This record gives sequence, C-alpha cells and structure tokens, in this order.
Amino acid sequence: MIGNLAYTLGRQTAAVACRIIQVRRFLHGAHFRVSSPVQEALADGRPIVALESTIITHGMAYPHNLRMAREVEEIVRANGSVPATVAVLNGRIHIGLGDEELQFLAKSKNLVKVSRRDLPYILSQGLSGGTTVAGTMIVAYKVGIPVFVTGGIGGVHREGEKTMDVSADLTELGRTPVAVVSAGVKSILDIGRTLEYLETQGVCVAAFGESREFPAFFSCQSGFQAPCQVHNEEEAAKLIASALALGLGSGVLIAVPCPKEEAASGQVIEDAIQEALSKARSKGITGKELTPFMLQEVNELTSGKSLDSNIALIQNNARVGSRIAVALSKIQNAKGKGNPPRREKVTARRPVVIGGINVDFIAKARNATVLAGGQTNAGKVSRSFGGVGRNLAGA
Repeated sequence: MIGNLAYTLGRQTAAVACRIIQVRRFLHGAHFRVSSPVQEALADGRPIVALESTIITHGMAYPHNLRMAREVEEIVRANGSVPATVAVLNGRIHIGLGDEELQFLAKSKNLVKVSRRDLPYILSQGLSGGTTVAGTMIVAYKVGIPVFVTGGIGGVHREGEKTMDVSADLTELGRTPVAVVSAGVKSILDIGRTLEYLETQGVCVAAFGESREFPAFFSCQSGFQAPCQVHNEEEAAKLIASALALGLGSGVLIAVPCPKEEAASGQVIEDAIQEALSKARSKGITGKELTPFMLQEVNELTSGKSLDSNIALIQNNARVGSRIAVALSKIQNAKGKGNPPRREKVTARRPVVIGGINVDFIAKARNATVLAGGQTNAGKVSRSFGGVGRNLAGA
C-alpha cells in the first residue's frame, strides 16, 4: 500500500518537475521570443488568450486583416485577459506581437502557413509565416496557455473520404490539451464527418449558449448537434478545468455560434460554396491552398457578407474566450494550480524524491605495499554520497 502510494507520488512529482523544466526551456530557447506582457502575465498567473495568425496572413486581405487583428486583441484586453498572438518571424516563434509585427504579417506577401509538420523546416530556414490552429495549439501548450481563440478550425474536406484531405487541426485537438474557442468548423468543410473524426480523436466538443446545435462558421445552423453543451463562460471553464485535471492529453472544442444579427443565410453560403468548389476543381486547387481560395471566392460571391460574418464571429469568439480564460484562471488559482510557469510558485516548490541514498567509504593506503599481520598502515579515508534518489535530488 505504502509502496504503491510512494510510486504514484513519485511519478506525479516527476511529471510536474518535467513540465516546469520544459516551460522554462521553452521561454528561454533560441527559437522562441515571448513578449514582456505575456511573460509578466505568465509569472503572475493572470489569464491569457492565445491567438493564431494565419487569419492575418491567409484569411483576409489587407487592410481588413490588420484592423481585425488589432480589434481582437483589444477585445481580449477589455474582457480581462492578455492577448498572445502567435507567429513565426525570421525563424523564431513569437508569442505576443507588437503593432509593427502585426503590420508585417498583414502586409507581407507569400508568407507560409505554419502547422505542426512545417515548424522544423520554417525555423531551420529562418522563414516567416502565420501559425495555423494546430501550430498555435502546440505553442500555447508549451508556454502554458490553456485557452486559444480562433475563427473556425479546419476539418474533413468535402469528399474527404476520397481525397483523405483532413486538417491537422483535428489530430492536434486529439493530442494537445488546449481549449479551442471557435465558431465551429468552416462552412466549406464536411461538418458531419468532422464531428465524427473529432469523436474518434477523443475530443470533447461542446456548443456554447442557448442551443446545442453545432455552429457552421458563417451560419448558426449546421443541422448537426454537438455532443455536449455549456450555457455560459463559467460552465465552459469548469469543463476545461475538468479536462485538464484528468490529464487525458486531448483538447476541448468550445463551439460559439456567430451573433444572429451578423450571421449569413445558410442557403446563400451553401450556394456560394458549391460554386467555389466547382471553380477550385476546374483550376486544380487542392491541399493547403484550398481553404484560402474558398474563403476568398465565397466572400466575392456573397458580396462581402461572408467577410462581415467572419469578422463578427471572430470578435465574438474573442469576447467569449477571454471571459472563459478569466473564469478558468479563478478556478485554477483557487486550487493553487495556476497557469505554469508562475515564477513565485515555481521557485518555492521543493521536489519530493523517494529513492535510495548510498554512502561510500574509500580507504587508500599511503604506501603501495600494505603490511599484513596486525600492523598499522598509514593512509586516508574519504566519504562520498550516491544512489539514484540522492542524485535526482541533487539535480
């Protein structure tokens, strides 16, 4: 009984220590730059909201993208959280951007979409780009930010059962414990199959608000029900806190519908999507180029209505996500488990090591020849400590 308890305690302590070391290495690594506001918020345990940057680099045209990015960050601040926009600039991952950096992303052409598979290459080549949902989730988890706000996640593309075109966002949600606040998945995708894939990945999906219907990005109705429902920010925070406490290793998707007054008609959007899909097939557009092309075509075919809805839902997600982050921070701080790394608590923590300590005595004679028969041999005795437990404690 005591042995089992000691073993469990040892494993948990080792996991916490390992996580703290990982975060510290991340914050001070050669590939990362964390802005001062984000570093201070991490140290103080204040709520932070991660924001992706492909919506700036590939989601909207200039100057809409720059205005949207500034407004979203301001909404996050106004609702009690610190914004942490993530991007890769000249081969370094930036967590928290200044206005000049936002302008660079908004105005630059031919920037890269950076997902999990792209990170090693982009960093090694010193390139710049916007992080996708998957890419941003990885960074948010490594730095210790549990809430991430975006517009809509990727998913299974239409006819994905033939093309196997499935967004890496879905597999990332299955293996990275970060809560993603979005307006569901983009309407241009196969929503039903996307929900099935998320179930397979073990992702907890919850509709936010009065309805359990899973939102369809531009539209509030998709025709599909979400597996779960949370009515407000506090319920969402409790759900996220439970998921993190269980240590399942998977993320949570909070699906927030677009505000009704800004939502587009489902049929109008669907007609535009079908026309855009036909044009994409005729031009041979596939892979990661498909989503930006589709969004641009749908915007033109709806005379800008889809863009208006896009901006409105992102702003609404930022508002809701920031309040969720505040509520989650209160829960974590009340339990003494604020967002790592909290410097004042990290330095105060002392590890508990359960293991062996050995004391070694080494006796060496002064002369090369040792006399036997009861004589006294002059020499020196030294003492040293070892053992796995002692070595770990020392380290």
